[in-house]
Amino acid sequence: MAQNIHEEVQQILDWAAEDSIPGIVAEVHDADGTWFGAAGMADLATGHRRQPGEHLHIGSSGKAFTAATVLALAAEGRLSLEDPVNTWLPGVMETGGYDGDKITIRHLLNHTSGLFLTGLAPELQHSIAARPTRIWTTSELVKLAVSQPPVGEPGERFIYSNGGYYLAGAIIEKVTGNTYAAEVERTVIRPLDLTHTYVRPADATGYLHPHPTAYVAGALKDGVDPATLTAENWASMIDHDKPPVDVTALNTSWGWAAGGIVSTTEDLTHFLKAIATGGLLPPAQHHEMWTMVANDSVVWLPHARYGLGVIEFDSAGMDGLTVRGVSGTLPGSFTLALSTGDGRRSVVIHTNIEPKTLDIPIKIIKAMYGVALG
Repeated sequence: MAQNIHEEVQQILDWAAEDSIPGIVAEVHDADGTWFGAAGMADLATGHRRQPGEHLHIGSSGKAFTAATVLALAAEGRLSLEDPVNTWLPGVMETGGYDGDKITIRHLLNHTSGLFLTGLAPELQHSIAARPTRIWTTSELVKLAVSQPPVGEPGERFIYSNGGYYLAGAIIEKVTGNTYAAEVERTVIRPLDLTHTYVRPADATGYLHPHPTAYVAGALKDGVDPATLTAENWASMIDHDKPPVDVTALNTSWGWAAGGIVSTTEDLTHFLKAIATGGLLPPAQHHEMWTMVANDSVVWLPHARYGLGVIEFDSAGMDGLTVRGVSGTLPGSFTLALSTGDGRRSVVIHTNIEPKTLDIPIKIIKAMYGVALG
């Protein structure tokens, strides 16, 4: 059975590479051990093919590392998920019209804080497009998080916001007196022996070798001002007929605690198994991580719900099967990591370009878990 699954996953990889993906890899762990598949190119200019062990920017999958770090601090008794933001960052939220006495750390981590969708802030989009080497500081990211008015009341509804994780990262540093990177290293990376995983330095212009070249599909249409981009008009402003653009050297300091982790398919598999099964956190904090919130907004995949930095598919969508995971995207990278709740069957996929549709993850889920998401 496992061999058939591997063959089906390889067919999906081949299809993706023939369609619009420069290069794609998948690592599967199941009853037969480890299987690795690849298709397409790591670099279009040299023709170098994708391979195991590549260092990958995992984007918003890094939120699970941030959440796990906060939960580890909670287990140590150094903070509580119910602490209001003002307990640790007094007054920081007032400039944006937010109530830091009502918004808790839990709200930040499960995206129910009412913070706006930070990733589409005009100043951030303009920076990525026009100043790709700009280094964002922690204070700048915290200010960005509250630079637009609230879009909901605390605890009211799920609204995905990187800003909540910027604030969570700042709280980690305030509580510990250490850098965010140092605390992720102490609480997650070292305990799990993730030897090829690290927080990407703010001034980084490349990745450890081996790594794929990162591409974006097309570019902004001629004459488009990045400052005019919104959640509604973003897609219409892209010219997909333009050839892929190499963005490997793009500065990603704006990801930070919301998505600044570099890892490998092997390390990410190990991390996901640990958080999915309770192998990293004490039982109480493990339960908190996987306490899901309902989503009445458009979610990146059907039937997916959000916990603290993690996703889980509801039982109706998965025919009663518990499937947990993380996912992330940023210019030049898309990562999806999924595992059964018992950790016995997992898959990590990575593309070195952002897919245009959800077809790849939906096909992978069908192959791995026998469920067709509609």
